Amino acid sequence: MRRVVTSLVLIPVVIYLVLLANWWLLAAAVTLVACACFHEYRNLAAAYGFGLPPMLGYAAGVLILFVNADPWPWMALLSAGLIALALAMRAEDLKQSLPRSALLVMGVAYAFGCWKCALPLREHNPHWLMYVLLVNWAGDAGGYYIGRSFGKRRLAERISPNKTWEGTVGSLVCSAAIAGAYLVKFVPGVGVPQAVLLTLAANAAGQLGDLCESAIKRGAGVKDSGSLLPGHGGMLDRVDSTMFVLPVVYAYVRLAG
Repeated sequence: MRRVVTSLVLIPVVIYLVLLANWWLLAAAVTLVACACFHEYRNLAAAYGFGLPPMLGYAAGVLILFVNADPWPWMALLSAGLIALALAMRAEDLKQSLPRSALLVMGVAYAFGCWKCALPLREHNPHWLMYVLLVNWAGDAGGYYIGRSFGKRRLAERISPNKTWEGTVGSLVCSAAIAGAYLVKFVPGVGVPQAVLLTLAANAAGQLGDLCESAIKRGAGVKDSGSLLPGHGGMLDRVDSTMFVLPVVYAYVRLAG
């Protein structure tokens, strides 16, 4: 019940931010979500025994989000890695230096790099960003209900025991039908074949993102990334799929012109 209530509260806010809010309000929301993701990632990474990734990651991540020149986001990520490597020399066990630096760089790329794609998508057309969210909303609903009703064959039992191949197919079909229809309706120039193929690719990326976050949690020995969203767990638990969909859709928009 708490899961449903949380969704009912959040969905209108998200729709307003994507379709109606000014750029600065959306940018602030994206920054908060990315920072929440990185906060939860830091806690998960710490459970691996290499220490808590430095706070420097927040600054590097925000820089990636908002610096427009193409080389600079990667310079920020590189700088964070080099500085983290230097700071890691303080560890008593020097074998931890490289893993701790790698955890920081991965966290910045994961939590902030994906969300970097959200802002240009929204600038190009707000419906592109709304479409990204629908890919996962429709896919999650279809995967859950179809998997629960018909699921028998496990998809990745070691990582996520409740996921099935039937649920995976249900997620793809529902996402292609609902998000694909939205794309054709609201984004000029996108035909049905392109919408279906893009949605299938985006949904597959989203499901992979969900499994990747589950693997991180398994390795850390925790059930949820946090407790920020009642009934859902942490922010990372809620947006792990979206984070993998964003670069896929952004790459399509960029390449398709």
